[in-house]
Amino acid sequence: MSKRQSAKYKIDRRMGENIWGRPKSPINSRAYGPGQHGQRRKSKVSDFGLQLRAKQKLKGYYGNLTEKQFSRTYEEAARRKGNTSENLIGLLESRLDAVVYRAKFVPTVFAARQFVNHGHVLVNGKRVNIASYRVKVGDVVTVRERSRNMALVLEALQSSERDTPDYIDLDPKGMTAKFVRVPEFSEVPYPVKMEPNLVIEFYAS
Repeated sequence: MSKRQSAKYKIDRRMGENIWGRPKSPINSRAYGPGQHGQRRKSKVSDFGLQLRAKQKLKGYYGNLTEKQFSRTYEEAARRKGNTSENLIGLLESRLDAVVYRAKFVPTVFAARQFVNHGHVLVNGKRVNIASYRVKVGDVVTVRERSRNMALVLEALQSSERDTPDYIDLDPKGMTAKFVRVPEFSEVPYPVKMEPNLVIEFYAS
C-alpha cells in the first residue's frame, strides 16, 4: 500500500473532519483527535495554523497531493487573471483524476488516481495515464471498453453516496463524462467547509 493510499485513513482524523463525506470515515466513531494526546483540550490556533490547516485539508482532499504539485498549482492560479482562489479550485477540479472521481467512475479520489495511472481512461478517445493531466472544457473522458465491467466501476456508478455535479455531463450507460465548464468554488460539492482564501494567504505570506 502506498503512502498516499494509507494516508486517507489518517487525514480525516488529523483534520477532525470527514473531508470526503464517507460513511467509513474513522471520524464518525471517534470524537477526539489522533495520537496519545488526542483527547486533550484544544488550544486556540494561530492565523498561520488556520492557513496551514486549510492548505492541508484541500491538498488532502485531492488525494493527498505532494507539496510540490500543490504549490505549482497555486503558482499557476496566481499567474492567471481573476480571483486566485477561484483559479486554484478550477485547476484542481480540472485534473483528470478529479474528473474521474466527480463522474463516479470510482469510489474515491485515491482510486481515481490509480485508475488513471493503470490506463483505464480515455480522453477524447486517446488513452491518458497521467492523473494530473489538465482536462479542458469540452473534453470527453471515457472508461475503456475492457475496464467497464470492473466491480470498482459498477459499484461506484450505482452508489447513492454522492451526486455528479452540473459541470460534468455524465452518460452512465456509455461510461463517458464531458467536462462542461470549469466550476466556480461555490459549485464544487465539498462535504466539508473548504477555505481556499486561507490557502492563498498561506502561500502569499
